[in-house]
Amino acid sequence: MNNFRKIFPFILPYKRYAYLNIFFNVLYALFSTLSFMALIPMMQVLFDQTKRNTIAPNWTGIAHAKSFLEDYLSYFITHSTDKFGVGYTLSVMVTVIISIFLLKNLCDYLAMFFITFLRNGMLRDMRNAMYKKTIELPLAFFSEKRKGDTISRIAADVNEVQGSMLSILELIVKEPLTIVFTIIMMFTISTKLTIFVFIFIPLSGYIISLIGKRLKKQSTRAQEEQGVFLSTIEETLGGLKVVKGYNAEGYFNRIFQESTHRYFELSNLISNRQNLASPVSEFMGIMVIAILLWYGGHMVLIEKSLNGASFIAYMGLAYNILTPAKSISKASYSIKRGNAAAERVLEILEQHNPIVSSENAIQKPTFDQKISLNNIHFQYEEDSVLKDFSLTVNKGQTVALVGQSGSGKSTIANLLTRFYDVNQGEIAIDGVNIKDIDLHSLRGLMGLVTQDSILFNDTIKANISLGKLDATDDEIIEALKIANAYEFVKDLPKGIYTNIGDSGNKLSGGQKQRLSIARAVLKNPPIMILDEATSALDTESEKFVQVALENMMQNRTSIVIAHRLSTIQKADLIVVMQKGIIVEQGKHDELIALDGTYNKLVTMQSFE
Repeated sequence: MNNFRKIFPFILPYKRYAYLNIFFNVLYALFSTLSFMALIPMMQVLFDQTKRNTIAPNWTGIAHAKSFLEDYLSYFITHSTDKFGVGYTLSVMVTVIISIFLLKNLCDYLAMFFITFLRNGMLRDMRNAMYKKTIELPLAFFSEKRKGDTISRIAADVNEVQGSMLSILELIVKEPLTIVFTIIMMFTISTKLTIFVFIFIPLSGYIISLIGKRLKKQSTRAQEEQGVFLSTIEETLGGLKVVKGYNAEGYFNRIFQESTHRYFELSNLISNRQNLASPVSEFMGIMVIAILLWYGGHMVLIEKSLNGASFIAYMGLAYNILTPAKSISKASYSIKRGNAAAERVLEILEQHNPIVSSENAIQKPTFDQKISLNNIHFQYEEDSVLKDFSLTVNKGQTVALVGQSGSGKSTIANLLTRFYDVNQGEIAIDGVNIKDIDLHSLRGLMGLVTQDSILFNDTIKANISLGKLDATDDEIIEALKIANAYEFVKDLPKGIYTNIGDSGNKLSGGQKQRLSIARAVLKNPPIMILDEATSALDTESEKFVQVALENMMQNRTSIVIAHRLSTIQKADLIVVMQKGIIVEQGKHDELIALDGTYNKLVTMQSFE
């Protein structure tokens, strides 16, 4: 239950619904028991077994409550039968029984009515917390996790936890109370018979418990497998051009079908084990009923220690235990599955996030002097990416980082934005370590345009206004003009209100990149980071985008990570990197004159 205790904070806002559920479950259990007890006097009237009593009894205290109720009932039946006839007495009995059954079912409905608010509210809050935590976690977490597995946890696992919460309430309130009240009434009818029954109940419980073993482990494996095939769907749809272009439909189809087959087999194991609980518990219950019929019949017919009406009611009460016993056995399996799901949910919710604002983080609304990277080291797992790297970027400068793939250029962009943190050294803005700046404030100083144009399935306006959520249409159009994008946007059917499809797939690569630039322009940050913003474009698109970039970089501090060296010849400083260290730096002409690494890179691209 430890996992469920950790989930408990999600229940607290809805505790009043839990209390109401418990209250009506208590009443349900009480009326469920009384509904069978009410059969006794009716059957006594039917079979004319009622003891005649013409004197109303007196209350002599709780210790004699049972005898008082029996005497009062016999007095009422005798009095009403003598005065109004047996038909009237029978009608009263039937009305009482119908009323008790009505109250029982009404309480059952109200208990479920109130628990619905708890379950669905908890489901909503847990999903919200999972999503919030997911988008707050650092990029490093998702480089090791499948996206589909995370989706599975937010969708399926949270649903499983929510379902098991009802099972817990049934397990600790509704069904146990029904059993307790029923057993109390069984004792009041016949202590001897009830003790006899209880010799066999522990044996039944043990047999039922054997079925539930290994269910949690199998449930965990099934939920993990669900994450695998959801990841396959997500990856296949994301790379559909490659899948089709390489005729790889069969390969991915096989991977998906192997995963769904494993899930199919695990689901069958789990479902069959769960489904076995109900018939086994019912069969064991019927075995107890059969023993009751034999022993109770002996008491009625031979010993004459129990009357027939009481025995029939007793059998009804004994059968009344079967339904909650079945529910408890099914609920216990549901809880095992919920426990496995709760572990996976908590793995996300309790995941440590090292990249957060410190307690005393400062707000930094402006950039005034310089960015300093002082002797920074960074490694990803075992691979060292940057070694003793130092660089100063003064306000208003355009600094370009160039070098072969794997030299650490893009890592600089990830460290400046604190997508990752340095292992050693310090990155400072205006002399303040970026770890001491509020994370939201830090990223507010920066605009980011990446090689991959990350757009969302929404309108052009919605995509661009991520840079400024309260932007007007005129501000968005102005940003589009600076990004050299308005010339194609104005020709679209709905202009800036045109939906661009999943990942912007209705647009060309150059158009998507210019929208990404417009988004950064609208944000209007003092520091602009361009991470190979033109490397994926054709020559014609690159010209449009390059004009947009030059427009955007005017009067800003820009850090440009460049693959195509023709785009950074006007930079104030070009830094040449190789295997995580700086090998050359200077202006374009100075580096050409050095006839070193930069000159070789330029020469190679000229041949290309």
